[in-house]
This record gives sequence, C-alpha cells and structure tokens, in this order.
Amino acid sequence: MAMDSDSGPGVAALQAWGGQGAGMGSGNQTVVDKVSADMLHMIDPHWYQFPPMNPLWHALLGFTIGVLGFISIAGNGMVIYIFSSTKSLKTPSNLLVVNLAFSDFLMMCAMAPAMVINCYNETWVFGPFACELYACAGSLFGCASIWTMTMIAFDRYNVIVKGIAAKPMTKTGALQRILGIWLFSLAWTLAPFFGWNRYVPEGNMTACGTDYLSKDWFSRSYIVVYSIFVYFMPLFLIIYSYYFIVQAVSAHEKAMRDQAKKMNVASLRSSEAANTSAECKLAKVALMTISLWFMAWTPYLIINYTGILESAPISPLATIWGSLFAKANAVYNPIVYGISHPKYRAVLYQKFPALSCQVSPEDGGSIATGATVVSDEKPAA
Repeated sequence: MAMDSDSGPGVAALQAWGGQGAGMGSGNQTVVDKVSADMLHMIDPHWYQFPPMNPLWHALLGFTIGVLGFISIAGNGMVIYIFSSTKSLKTPSNLLVVNLAFSDFLMMCAMAPAMVINCYNETWVFGPFACELYACAGSLFGCASIWTMTMIAFDRYNVIVKGIAAKPMTKTGALQRILGIWLFSLAWTLAPFFGWNRYVPEGNMTACGTDYLSKDWFSRSYIVVYSIFVYFMPLFLIIYSYYFIVQAVSAHEKAMRDQAKKMNVASLRSSEAANTSAECKLAKVALMTISLWFMAWTPYLIINYTGILESAPISPLATIWGSLFAKANAVYNPIVYGISHPKYRAVLYQKFPALSCQVSPEDGGSIATGATVVSDEKPAA
C-alpha cells in the first residue's frame, strides 16, 4: 500500500514538516516499511501515507524516555521505600500516596525499556501480543494513577472541609479504596481484548495504544466512554473537592483575622490553626500533582478525539508528543512530594544523605509532617 511520489500535496507537506522527509530516499517509502509482517494486520491504512520519520526523532525520543524512566523509577522507588519504612508516615491515607508511587513506578518499568529498544530499531520489534500488553499496561497504570489522585483529593476534602466532623480513614478503608481502583482500572483495560476497541501500534511505530482511527462506531464508543470515566469524571470530582477545600480554607483564614482584630493581637496561631495551615499547604501540593497529571494526559486525549472525530490529520510525529507527555506524568509525583513534603524530605536526606548538601533547619520542626499525618489526629465524629 506504499504510496508513490505523486501521492499529492498533502504528503509532500507532511514530508517537509519537522524535517521528517529529509534524507529519506525515494518518495514511495512509508513509516510502516520496517514493521514486521506479523504486525501488519494491526496497522491502520492511515499511516501508509506518511514517509519514514527522520532517525533523529527516534534517537531523541529514545533518549528522553530513557532519562524520564530512570528518574521515575528511582524517584518513585524512593517514595515507596520511605513511606513504607518510616513509622510516622505509615498512616492510612498515606497508603494512597504509596499506591500512586507504585502505579507510576510500574508505568515506567513497563514503558521505558521497551520504548528505548524500539526507538533504537525505529519500529516495534516485540510482536503483536507484546504490543497489546504494552498498551494495556500503559492504560492500566494511567487509570490507576488518576483515580488514586482522585481518592487523595477526597481525603483532603474530608479532612479540611468537614474538619472534626469527618470520619477518619482507616487502613481497611484505604486498602478497600486501593483494591477498588485496581479492579476498576483492570476492567477498562481488559475490554479491548474482548472486542471493544483494540490495541494497535502508534503512528511512530515504536509504541502501542488504543485504536482511535477505527471507522466502527462501536469501537470508537470505547474511547468516548473511557475518557468520560477516566478523564472527565475524575477531573470534575477533583475540581469539586478543591473548590470546597479552597472555600473552607479561605473562610477559616478570614475568621482568624477577624478574631485577631477583636483580641487586638497580630495573629492567632494556635496548634490547631497551625495544623490547618499545614493541611492547606499539602492540599496545594496535591492540587499541583493532579494538575501536572492532566497536563500530561490532555495531549493524548486530544489525539484520540481527533482520530475518532476525523477532524484533522494525525501525523506520526504528533503521536510522539502525545505518548511522551502521557508517560512523563510518572516522573512528576516524586519530584513534587520531594520538594514540598518536609517530613518526606527530612527522611529522604536522612536515608540518602548524598542527595542533600544541607538539611534546611525548619524541616526538623515543621508541622507539615505528611500528606495525612495531621488527618489522623482529628477526632472521630
């Protein structure tokens, strides 16, 4: 199905864009040429119109994924180790933090090595079944991450908005939530194996994902419904939670200022108020983490919707950026927690002194002792 040199101005423009066509030889070569014969049944005809990508793009993508994979595996590994081995951080709600790190850790363990090898070979080299497993793993761990973040947002809402009226999360409750997250994610990611959509190579032929180019609307419906339950619904729930969190914190701060004026003092900072301030800071950290996740997955969502709606042509180069941004979310979380979590940072420096030139003095006495240590001090309703 390779197209000849007279295939039209559209292909010529795509060849020129991004330098993809530079030095690629005759015009009848396509991005599919290096794909093995046993993979051809998975390739959508859409990709046969594109010339081979410049090897520089493959090298750049492979190097970037390799670096991101190393940072993510090391960073999330440290988060899992520190939260699991430090007694003061072994709280029910912090089990959600560990689950988030675990999901991100597995994401890069499954994604990065395979991607580096495929970029070196400039095509998928592991066969059809491995392609399906690769795409399934990426979907599974991505779904688990976003719903874990949603549960973290609910926990912050429970602690900050409801206050002393809140029912504290127990370890059993946390484990039930985690089990529910993984079962929910697994159900969605196994569906393509049973005929609702399918997993196929991406346009750059070095990664695999859902088939968003299928002309069958039953298959396309999977993309729509999946995006509702794994993108839009979590986004709505998180915005709902943080709207009331910000509202509650704002009302609390206003009440504190008014009371300080009545008492003719500069500030009212009791232990309870200090705890509330710490929770507010940690809520901002969680919000930042979630925002970064949505920034990572939105480009991939746009690519999927562009494919099912056929609103614009999708190039192999575009799929590179969607895939790269989606995988980069596994890197953000350990960095955010390492920078903004004083208790975690203090333990990190203690266990890995080479990572710190000097421990900040306020870390030792900081009241921000963990994402949910404060919440465990709240009395039950």
